[in-house]
Amino acid sequence: MTEVVFPASVPELTDAHALLRAHEAEDAPRIAEQCQDPESVRWTTVPRPYGDQEAREFLELIEAKWNDPEGARYWAVTDANEADHPFLGTVDLRPIAPGAAEVGFGLHPDARGRGLMASAVRLACRWWFDAGGTRVHWRAERGNFASWRVAWSCGFRMHATVPDSLLSVHADRAVDAWVGSLGADDVMEASTPWEDPPELTSPDGAVRLRPWRDSDIEAIEEPDPDQPAHVMPARGVLDSATFPEWLLTRRERMASGTMMSWCVADASTDRCLGEALVFSHHGTLDDDTAELGYQVLPSARRRGVATTAARALAAHALASKPHGGMGLRRLVAVTAEDNVGSNRVLDTAGFTIWGTETAADALPDGRTVDAIHWELLADS
Repeated sequence: MTEVVFPASVPELTDAHALLRAHEAEDAPRIAEQCQDPESVRWTTVPRPYGDQEAREFLELIEAKWNDPEGARYWAVTDANEADHPFLGTVDLRPIAPGAAEVGFGLHPDARGRGLMASAVRLACRWWFDAGGTRVHWRAERGNFASWRVAWSCGFRMHATVPDSLLSVHADRAVDAWVGSLGADDVMEASTPWEDPPELTSPDGAVRLRPWRDSDIEAIEEPDPDQPAHVMPARGVLDSATFPEWLLTRRERMASGTMMSWCVADASTDRCLGEALVFSHHGTLDDDTAELGYQVLPSARRRGVATTAARALAAHALASKPHGGMGLRRLVAVTAEDNVGSNRVLDTAGFTIWGTETAADALPDGRTVDAIHWELLADS
């Protein structure tokens, strides 16, 4: 019996969107282009520099792995609807234990933003499971949201962030990694929402709620030293010294479907004035109730920014989905009884008090303050 070797050993996999085929020598220039792309350089361990020689060596590696009965399996990603199926990326499965493999993938810049890699990963995972595999693992450097979004859309469950567990060539050190997995019986579809905040403008046109940008750090100030610690958890306060980690954490929660955070910006200058957010302590924002939060940078206070932002966000949160809103039934908020400014914001925005939590916070001087619970209903 003649042994089947590469490329004949590579099964062609396809759906209505992607087609996975064996790599070809003609793919080398496109492989080199992909591996020179800034995003590929930033988030992967491709050799630096990367040229035609490295691409040819990669193709030789792929052939050797396919000819090894226990080797990793690589496919070239192409568009099923394009003639001649030019190279658009690579997806691979690397066995790590009986029944278990780790998935890897990378896409050429020309092909990004059209859902192609998600189709490719589903095809590769189905092939693994049909061959008797039981689980596919995924990991990525913390911050690589493009990779997480592919895994999320394919039904991978996020398990944890593991500190200092991944080598980053970019950082030349161990970095934190997101880890997740997909089981053979799991549905290959997103199981939680991915919250991308839409841009909102206040009725008076003075304030715009928009997605955060890394460059917003230029506007972030040091926290107000006179703000009592019980008014807001320290980890949530906007602070120029901690803003990168603060923003990364916010983005992680939005990717998990448990929060939506907006930068509150001056509509005329686009400069950051503070934050407005909705979040859920239990469950996701697909539920019918969420909590409202807001904060304003020290230099922007006493200008009605918090009230304007709270009103705009509450209106969006409680509007029905057919009308462009979040479709929530109930919005809640919690304040300290001595937080006069925040209590005034909620009262002005139409919230009503439904309960009081006695002695919820103990202050440094020994006094205690109650927590006030507020709510606003969609039909109120």
